[in-house]
Amino acid sequence: MRAQPKGSHFINGAWVEDESGAIIESIHPANGEVIARLHEATPEIINKALEAAQRAQADWAARAPVERGRILRRAADLLRARNHDLSVLETLDTGKPLQETLVADAASGADALEYFGGFAATVTGQTIPLGRDMAYTLREPLGVCAGIGAWNYPIQIACWKAAPALAFGNAMVFKPSEITPLSALALAEILCEAGLPAGLFNVVQGRGAVGAALATDARVAKVSLTGSVPTGRKVYAAAATGIKAVTMELGGKSPLIVFEDADLDNAVGAAMLGNFYSSGQICSNGTRVFVQRSVKAEFLEKLKARAARIVLGDPLDESTQMGPLVSEEQMTRVLGYIAQGQGEGARLVCGGTRAGESGCFVQPTVFADVHDDMVIAREEIFGPVMTVLDFEDEEEVITRANATDYGLAAGVFTRDLARAHRVVGQLQAGTCWINSYNLTPVEMPFGGVKASGVGRENGHAALEHYTRVKTVYLGLGDVESPY
Repeated sequence: MRAQPKGSHFINGAWVEDESGAIIESIHPANGEVIARLHEATPEIINKALEAAQRAQADWAARAPVERGRILRRAADLLRARNHDLSVLETLDTGKPLQETLVADAASGADALEYFGGFAATVTGQTIPLGRDMAYTLREPLGVCAGIGAWNYPIQIACWKAAPALAFGNAMVFKPSEITPLSALALAEILCEAGLPAGLFNVVQGRGAVGAALATDARVAKVSLTGSVPTGRKVYAAAATGIKAVTMELGGKSPLIVFEDADLDNAVGAAMLGNFYSSGQICSNGTRVFVQRSVKAEFLEKLKARAARIVLGDPLDESTQMGPLVSEEQMTRVLGYIAQGQGEGARLVCGGTRAGESGCFVQPTVFADVHDDMVIAREEIFGPVMTVLDFEDEEEVITRANATDYGLAAGVFTRDLARAHRVVGQLQAGTCWINSYNLTPVEMPFGGVKASGVGRENGHAALEHYTRVKTVYLGLGDVESPY
């Protein structure tokens, strides 16, 4: 086991183990090797983490915001200094290529800690003149927040949730996915080394029952989840029993629209990034690629040629461009969708099979002549499977792009910027790109609409989801009363 942590959990500034919890194995999906063995959090472990968070939060909230920010910025520096080792750990846990994790995982987590570290001291309320009297508002932390992570970007997601929570005076108990349990523990240790007081960021391992326990505990004021729509519905319902604040960043079946005047090389590149990066395991991926009929043949020709050059292989080799899917279960699911697409009559342009006899590798796959009612055009596959649909005009493609229960993201490629703004103004999606795709800098709010979620992560919008407003009316004269 190459990545065994010192304990399964990190609570109150220390490693904690409880071997009575069910075993969780972290498996390297490129070869099936068990790289770490941990234990699921028992009720006692969960209680210990929540007690620690509740105990530490009040003192943390009372600190000067600039002091909180200073600690987060130190943690960002430590993440960057250890980026290589953290990237190797993430590659072992997820199977994502090192070429990718070196730039997209711990590095983006450091960006979040740095951004919110600087944001902390700028948070102020309002003064409201009312004639003789006045009112003012205060921004207050929520208290203890529960973070529930996904397996595709483990350390990034942990930072996206921890950074605003901690910057604004909250404490957090974080549950990573049981499939990728390791990097959140590394983050917790780094935060402590940077000076974060014990108890403010705790990590507990577990499956759905642990997440449910956090979502329903009376000590938790807010739940932030990144995950699938079915999981989101369960967690949202559980949090509702306690009238808790929630942020839900869920799945998608996002449209990427390519008009005939687009730069096709750029559009093809974006479509590939939006379907094959992270082996297609990104919630905002543009998996429904709508291409205007007049340029469809040229688009597919360029796409097929470039897809054939993608390098699959050992994700620890920096020349590898695409690694395995995260698990054998996920690979089986994706291959099932590919078979379903072929059965429905979609035309296979490239890929379509497992790559190699070992590891969870699937070839980059493209379907053309896809119709809106096909399963592969309606359901989130979460693998390297692109569906290409053609369209005739702007009005048609907007209607079809919006004909989905999801609304996480959307993209438009065109040289006509008036049309680009006109189209994104009508797309039902929380995050849109024009002549780009899947770039999510921390300065920019990110989140979805419809079944893709509620709330926003990152940017100034995060302030609304990790603080509450207290309003104070200040009377400066005699009380006028009829009694």
